[in-house]
Amino acid sequence: MGPIRPPSEAQSLLIRVTRNCPWNQCEFCHTYKGETFSIRSVEEVQKDIDQIKEIADEIRELSWRMGQGGRIDQTVLRRFLSQPGAKSAAHQMVAGWLYFGGGQVFLQDGNSLMRKTDDLVAILRYLKEKFPSIQRITSYGRARTLAKKSVEELKELRDAGLTRIHIGMETGYDPLLQYMKKGVTAKEQVIAGRNVVASGISLSEYFMPGLGGERWWREHAVDSARVLNQIDPDFIRLRTLYVRPNMPLHRKVEKGEFTRPADDQIVEEIRLFLDTLDGIQSTVVSDHILNLLEEVQGKLPGEKEKMVGIIDRYLAWPAEKRLQFKVGRRLGYLRNLEDLDDRNLQLRVDPIIQEVHRSFRQEHGRPASDGEIEKEIQVLMENYI
Repeated sequence: MGPIRPPSEAQSLLIRVTRNCPWNQCEFCHTYKGETFSIRSVEEVQKDIDQIKEIADEIRELSWRMGQGGRIDQTVLRRFLSQPGAKSAAHQMVAGWLYFGGGQVFLQDGNSLMRKTDDLVAILRYLKEKFPSIQRITSYGRARTLAKKSVEELKELRDAGLTRIHIGMETGYDPLLQYMKKGVTAKEQVIAGRNVVASGISLSEYFMPGLGGERWWREHAVDSARVLNQIDPDFIRLRTLYVRPNMPLHRKVEKGEFTRPADDQIVEEIRLFLDTLDGIQSTVVSDHILNLLEEVQGKLPGEKEKMVGIIDRYLAWPAEKRLQFKVGRRLGYLRNLEDLDDRNLQLRVDPIIQEVHRSFRQEHGRPASDGEIEKEIQVLMENYI
């Protein structure tokens, strides 16, 4: 199994058809740095599928012996995972997959669509042959790769069982694409997205709030929305930037070349982004803990006003209340704006803010500013990536 998958694939079976990322130069990504890309043979992947089938059959047989009629409930799950031979990651993955229905599969790694179409078709057909009940098969795909895939090739993949492609667009602003070494142009982003849409495969495009930094945040928001307006993907997923020390981008931060916007400015950026989206029927999804406002999601165009209204409500709060929400959100206590009305949750957040002030008084002889508190809680975001 590879190291990552989209949050929306949390209940999916993971099957690795390539290893790592063939591009692996993006400044904001740390996942595959130092790793070599390779393509697994069709036979090797098929052997993995055979192993998955053996484990799945073993679990279902146990369910029948326990009188559960083939159902995989918590009782069956606990019994299976308590067996000495069921301790591997593969056993745990298959057991969890069946528990959640066994209907979704995600093909790893970072750009599985760069495989030869015929090979990927063979893998998809073999998977469907072994598990006819699978309803959804998805994969990451790089825009530059998909811009070179014909619509006919993508239709072959759709007919073989591929139902959704996730593209990390990140931004549609060309200078920023170059600065972040994304290796693709806005024009190629549009071609790739349109190819997928034309093939009938569901498309998720990812937009990364904060990636433009303080310098390009407006251009990043506007041009990204304009690219998506030309694609009209099924989903637009928000994935807020966090700069980790092991990302190449961190070196630019240390040199003062790049400054990540504060959370409130990123919220304003998302508002501008939403305001620029026009003429499409995509569903905006905020499905990651890195996003401050998880509830900013909905179907365009009808729910745009609702999403913008949530942002405007947050921005209208006094600074003290916004700070409370940011701390509570990063600690995992809060999910929606209404959660801050819960006095019990406030009582959990306020002592943490007070503790940061106390520490700053001891070290600097003064309380921390809101910006300094925000920097302190930024480190908590590392736990969510």
